[in-house]
Amino acid sequence: MVFAVSHRDLGNMRLKFQLQGLAIYADALLERVFFNLVKNAIQHAGNVTVIRAGYIVTANGSIIFVEEDDAGLPAGAKEWIFDKGTGMGGSVGLFLSREILSLTGITIRETSVAGKGARFEMTVHDGSYRIYTKE
Repeated sequence: MVFAVSHRDLGNMRLKFQLQGLAIYADALLERVFFNLVKNAIQHAGNVTVIRAGYIVTANGSIIFVEEDDAGLPAGAKEWIFDKGTGMGGSVGLFLSREILSLTGITIRETSVAGKGARFEMTVHDGSYRIYTKE
């Protein structure tokens, strides 16, 4: 997943991706989703210094999150940003990301608290991922 954003010019932003040990059974375009989320942070957030990604295992699956440390989104925009053509210049990045994820039953939503930075959470259900360790 880091490969998806390795060729982006991040300026002074840092990536802190902690996804080691996670394998997701998803469409090959999953990398495009991570690319879109980082691109979105670069384009729309004014003062981002770090973009973090990680995962949490839950009782029903796992939640992968991608978050940044800017101001975040107002509550009314959390669902609207996934509509087709709502991005800069009619961009379809987040719309396309949701569509790509839906091919394998993964959902995405924006869950940030206003003023605390944007946070996208992707829910991956049991059987669609595995956690592995190097032995």
